[in-house]
Amino acid sequence: MIPKIKRILYTTDLSPNSGYVLRYAEDLAEKYGARLIVLHVVEAMWSTDKMLVGPFLDDEKLANISEEKMAYAKARILKRFQFLGKKALGRTPDAIPSIDSIEVVEGYPADEILAKADAFDCDAIVMGTHGKGFLQYAYFGSTSKKVLRRARKPIFIIPLPMGETDVTVHDR
Repeated sequence: MIPKIKRILYTTDLSPNSGYVLRYAEDLAEKYGARLIVLHVVEAMWSTDKMLVGPFLDDEKLANISEEKMAYAKARILKRFQFLGKKALGRTPDAIPSIDSIEVVEGYPADEILAKADAFDCDAIVMGTHGKGFLQYAYFGSTSKKVLRRARKPIFIIPLPMGETDVTVHDR
């Protein structure tokens, strides 16, 4: 028996075409009568980066930078949902009944996506992926690939289009 999908984790990287993936997440939520958890992961600073900036920034300044990045990401998500809600879904975000919460966390994206999917008891994950070419994929890996290899729940991976779509957002 296939488990019922009651809660979906929709991950966004805030790229210009991420609204394209939102359409799929909202459509799935509507079809299954599921709730959406929106997640954006602000990538944590690598230890080698901390060593480089350590002599110039103390722990408090680093923490402030981290908090500012997370506040900025949350503001962009809310702004984007206002735009996308109207354009992609035909309604404002507060009128999207399927959204339970919007989460912004700091960490390593694949780890955080998997942890939040478990923490929120999500039955499926919806995420986009970029076609970045062979070399970049081979050297840096892919968040979607890492999630796909480690997840124990259904994952819907939506390839993001290269050009503009009718829900492309230019807010950077």
